[in-house]
Amino acid sequence: MAKVSVFDMTGNQVSETELSDAVFGITPNEAVMHAMVVNYLANQRQGTQSTLTRTEVRGGGRKPWRQKGTGHARQGSIRAPQWYHGGVALGPKPRDYRLSINKKVRRLAMKSALSTKVLDNNIIVLDSLTMDTFKTKTIVAMLKALNVDGKALIVTAEADQKVIKSAANIPGIKTAAVNTLNVYDILNYDKFIVVKSAVGMLEEVYA
Repeated sequence: MAKVSVFDMTGNQVSETELSDAVFGITPNEAVMHAMVVNYLANQRQGTQSTLTRTEVRGGGRKPWRQKGTGHARQGSIRAPQWYHGGVALGPKPRDYRLSINKKVRRLAMKSALSTKVLDNNIIVLDSLTMDTFKTKTIVAMLKALNVDGKALIVTAEADQKVIKSAANIPGIKTAAVNTLNVYDILNYDKFIVVKSAVGMLEEVYA
């Protein structure tokens, strides 16, 4: 089991904890992580884009000129795709972009992403993260004390509105609870700051 230091909000090391090899110590599977990132991004798409075809554009009910004898190419409607204000040929229509990935692959991808953070020494374990009021300065001071410079993901055991709203307007910082954690966010943020209680929940769920 890998041992990591546990820090308080002032940046002082208060203890050490062991991380489960079954969750934080596997050999990362890049193909599976890539599949989960593609899955996540695809599922974020609304799929509401829509263009009008020649049957949906207003007008064009009358044949613009007779079939033969005018010297023009034959035309059946002024709303055909080649006409100005005509319908769109092969344009996008509403569709569902969602992809499905089986449970075993999702679990492997999550464990691979968590193990990547440990291998790269980009995981920071907090003893606790409690706030009395909504205060952005508190989160900024904590990040500075932990020498976090850049993008960071703060993971708590449960959604804490004081933490979420205090960190909401800090550029490059995102908060997540264990039940909303996803592979894309873990890989997208440089530092993985996780509360010790959340580590226990992750090990319980994914071990």
